[in-house]
Amino acid sequence: MENSGSAQRLEVVVEGSEGSTRLDRVLALHLAELSRSRLKALILGGAVSLRDAAIRDPAYHVASGDTITIDVPEAAAPEPKGEDIALDIVFEDDDIVVLNKPKGLVVHPAAGHETGTLVNALIAHCGGSLSGIGGVRRPGIVHRLDKDTTGLMVVAKNDLAHASLTAQFADHGRTGPMRRGYMAFAWGLPGRHRGTVDAPIDRHPHAREKMAVRQGGREAVTHWELLESFAGRDGKPIATLLACELETGRTHQIRVHLAHIGHPLMGDAVYGPHFKTKANQLGPESQAALAALGRQALHAYLLVLEHPRTGELLHWETPLPEDLLLLQGALKAAL
Repeated sequence: MENSGSAQRLEVVVEGSEGSTRLDRVLALHLAELSRSRLKALILGGAVSLRDAAIRDPAYHVASGDTITIDVPEAAAPEPKGEDIALDIVFEDDDIVVLNKPKGLVVHPAAGHETGTLVNALIAHCGGSLSGIGGVRRPGIVHRLDKDTTGLMVVAKNDLAHASLTAQFADHGRTGPMRRGYMAFAWGLPGRHRGTVDAPIDRHPHAREKMAVRQGGREAVTHWELLESFAGRDGKPIATLLACELETGRTHQIRVHLAHIGHPLMGDAVYGPHFKTKANQLGPESQAALAALGRQALHAYLLVLEHPRTGELLHWETPLPEDLLLLQGALKAAL
């Protein structure tokens, strides 16, 4: 092993007794200190070489006696830093912060989003009080919204609040008063006024960045109610505004469930791309508003929970943000 500053150069000699000749599996056996996902990222990033040639295929077959070189770059800072990012705070006391998250704000640092996150903003806003609560990378975070979903979030400021909120989100109103409500603009018109989607969710079998309804997945329950319907240029219903409430909190739950029942969110490029042609049935103003939206039309408008210290029932609602108000107005104008 050679050190270059804080970077490392590792060498692995293939013994031929590893049980597999695949590059990623051989490296995993010799370099237990690096996770499989980290090794894969290094391979794909060109940091693994054989005879001075980079190997970017994790399934590449090595041979006995091969010497593999791995250049491990300096690790990113393990703790996020505070950043001066404006927050729309709805409520704050010594225990919790409730905020209205804007579109485009990632909740916590992750690959590709190491800075500019809600966590970075909270660290600057709250100072040292968040330290260690819920983990170094996600201090104070007990739930999250997708990057481009707007609306209400609550953050814990101490261990007592974190424990209470974590329990309330795990229960999701089954035995307690917690409620999480969303406004969702969806394609099509459901055949009834209200309904429930009870369908398990797991990782998509082929597209790992997506979720999907799958047998054997985790329980997921979404309740929905029709609030408004909107007509297209031909006068027939083309879109609806739904109020959705969660009984569970799975990744992308509303987006996956509405797509599953044939009514994906407007603007959702991940779960509703095949509905893009439906935009042609909208009026010019609605088409322009949808194009300008640039995100899934989803807003977390309602949050009800027990205060972690006092037990008081707290209730917040926040109106639709400007981009969704413009979409709603344009869809109404088409009637």
